[in-house]
Amino acid sequence: MHTRPKSSRVEVYAPAKVNFFFEVLARRNDGFHEIETLMCPLDIYDTLFFEPNDSQLLKLTSRWAHRHGQGSGCVLGCLPAEEDNIVLKAVELLRHRAGVEAGADIHLVKRIASEAGLGGGSSDAAAALMAANRAWRIGWNKNQLAQLAAELGSDVPFFLGRGAAVCRGRGEIVEPVGGLGRWHMVVVCPPQGLSTVEVYKRCRPAAAPRSAAPLVEAMKSGNTRRLSAGLHNALQQAAEELSPWISRLRSEFAKSDVLGHQMSGSGTSYFGICRHRRHARRLAARLRSRGIGQVYTTSNIA
Repeated sequence: MHTRPKSSRVEVYAPAKVNFFFEVLARRNDGFHEIETLMCPLDIYDTLFFEPNDSQLLKLTSRWAHRHGQGSGCVLGCLPAEEDNIVLKAVELLRHRAGVEAGADIHLVKRIASEAGLGGGSSDAAAALMAANRAWRIGWNKNQLAQLAAELGSDVPFFLGRGAAVCRGRGEIVEPVGGLGRWHMVVVCPPQGLSTVEVYKRCRPAAAPRSAAPLVEAMKSGNTRRLSAGLHNALQQAAEELSPWISRLRSEFAKSDVLGHQMSGSGTSYFGICRHRRHARRLAARLRSRGIGQVYTTSNIA
């Protein structure tokens, strides 16, 4: 997450993420699941602009960065109504808890696909908390913001940091991990998204749960064989039962000589780790020609 003040306005770049590892450990009494996941931010960003005003009103506008409509559908997903956007909920929550009476004009420019497992909404919420905290000069520290972030969503606390992390609990317990190196990827977001709730309903906790530790070590050492073996997403089978796109993308990437591939989060985005930047560009061009959705070339933020 990168924040850049411009006079009274604050501009925040909110990154996407991928899950290189995702294990479901148990179902919790609060309706959530106990998980362990390795998440890495990507150099794909939404941009949030936050400018305080004296009207005590919060106004949010949002738009896609580029035209992407095809007929009546939305290739990257459909933007929620402003009053339902998690960005507005995040700012209202911070304003209430901090006792702020000022308002703000907020503008969100979207590039991260919705309902794709890339964390766009969670990243936007974290960006909103950081921007409001700075623009309104509240002065809360990261731990204070993290408590609000956890109320907004399981992934939101992760995005208050700047790099990779192993996340536990329902995702809100964040342990930063450094030294993973830089990995070039192709990410595909098919035209159909998935409900996280529906994916979890079909998922069963692991009888013999795996750990992210071997994958972390493989990425730190650059051991590509162990990297491929360490990739894991316990939600992928459930997602494949709900959407034919997952198995189609798995088949496409299996033919692409990538170092490893899998679904991110609860889907439907799917990524492959490439040997180098040129490999990623060639693969992206081929996948775009297949007409299977939005194709990104990207790398993790180390």
